[in-house]
Amino acid sequence: MRLLQVFLLPVVALAMLSCASPQDKAFEAQGKVHNERLRLVEKYQNCIEEAGGDTLKVETCDQYLKASEALN
Repeated sequence: MRLLQVFLLPVVALAMLSCASPQDKAFEAQGKVHNERLRLVEKYQNCIEEAGGDTLKVETCDQYLKASEALN
């Protein structure tokens, strides 16, 4: 019986430590939102570069900027 406790205790302790806390999950989700915002801003910048001085194309590019701001 004692031998079973010796092996079972580390297994249970490891299982409890490996579970992600709500803070860890929130931090990970925030990181994903941040990465998505960066991706949208990069798309916006590339779109503006390609648009040159064409105001119609610049207005089309604004969708990326608005989407990025919506993630705030």
